[in-house]
Amino acid sequence: MNHLNNDLQNLEEILNQVSQQGLDYLNDIHNRPTKSQIEVESISKLNENGLGTIETLRRFNERFEPTIVASSGPRYWGFVTGGTTPAAIAGDWLATVYDQNTQSAKGNGDVSATIELETVKLLLDLFNLPKDFFGGFVTGATISNFTCLAVARQWIGKQKDKDFAREGISGSVNVLSATPHSSAIKALSMLGLGSNNFIQIDVLPGNREALDIADFERKLISLNGEPFILISSAGTVNTVDFDDFEAINKLKEKYNFWWHIDAAFGGFAACSPKYAHLVKGWENADSITVDCHKWLNVPYESAIFLVKEKHQLFQVETFQNSNAAYLGNPLENFSYLNFLPENSRRLKALPAWFTLMSYGKTGYQEIVESNVKMAELFSKFIDENPHFQLLAPTRLNTVCFSLTNETLASDFLNKLNATGKVFMTATVYNGRKGIRAAFVNYRTTAADIELATNEMLQIVTEL
Repeated sequence: MNHLNNDLQNLEEILNQVSQQGLDYLNDIHNRPTKSQIEVESISKLNENGLGTIETLRRFNERFEPTIVASSGPRYWGFVTGGTTPAAIAGDWLATVYDQNTQSAKGNGDVSATIELETVKLLLDLFNLPKDFFGGFVTGATISNFTCLAVARQWIGKQKDKDFAREGISGSVNVLSATPHSSAIKALSMLGLGSNNFIQIDVLPGNREALDIADFERKLISLNGEPFILISSAGTVNTVDFDDFEAINKLKEKYNFWWHIDAAFGGFAACSPKYAHLVKGWENADSITVDCHKWLNVPYESAIFLVKEKHQLFQVETFQNSNAAYLGNPLENFSYLNFLPENSRRLKALPAWFTLMSYGKTGYQEIVESNVKMAELFSKFIDENPHFQLLAPTRLNTVCFSLTNETLASDFLNKLNATGKVFMTATVYNGRKGIRAAFVNYRTTAADIELATNEMLQIVTEL
């Protein structure tokens, strides 16, 4: 244990070196490549006595550090990847230092859940959502969707006088959706509902991804009063389209169903008076998924689930540790381990708490509106350049486009990403090969748009 003892004695020096390395990375992130071409040979034999932290850091820097890409930088427009605000970094470092097992708000020696409960309230305020939602932090949209839909599954069972959590699923569970994200479909698979077992709702005409309300009502009428789950979208992945939440709510007043909204990044439209109309009516949903490592700009892995408090009994029935007497009565002693999948959890809420407290409503309004402005600037370039074409209108922060000669799209994207100057992802939209550029990073400016579009012009003219 000599290395461990030495590291404890030299902890300040270790943290200073790591801190300086982090500063160097962040201060130069504009110049860091967005894609690495370096291949690293893997090792499989562990050093018998270890190396100590300083030497291990040196070897990491020698072998791996040059391969780390600027995925949290201003020109990483792939997937929907946010950055990390300074406040979020501070909160994340402290979450690691304090290393809390975040479960109980009181009574069991761990009070870090108090921070989490407060952070959920701050997010509800940011999104202008009512206080009758209960929430918690999970790893991402997949587990948030899983958590919400697991509670929905239990609700469906109770409509049929069954306890699916204890007895297992019996019979069919009807799920309806128009353009569900892959993470929601994955959640259906994990929940035993079946990734193929959802009823497809038509989308609206006119190059839309939003559900057609008339077709939705036709299909729910055909269920003859059977309870069902609706998965609706607050920002589809390709074109950031939104379902009509006010219309859905009117149908919810007439029919019996669980309404889940996947608002992984589109929910942040609520931060801006310019775009809040896109989520008007979402407060009436039974559950909502929101990713924090997207537009909140906190480090991976961070998302929240929101479930109406009136459904807490179904939630506890689904996730309680019923055979662990030492954990106490889940209905009397609050603990997050009875409300979500993980029993072991770090203090995921702390980076979110730091960034929310640091920048407030105005700060996030500015981030959202700036990113949308960058998307519109990039969209204008695509629309006006004869080499490119928009595949759909740019509704918020994601631009879906292709080359005029669509057969060149894949080759173009590979060459563009290989430059390391900008990163985008491939997609297929309405059967056409496309490219997505998603803007959710607080660092992105018009200078980044100019740099990226200059690279695009050079590559496309050489194809």
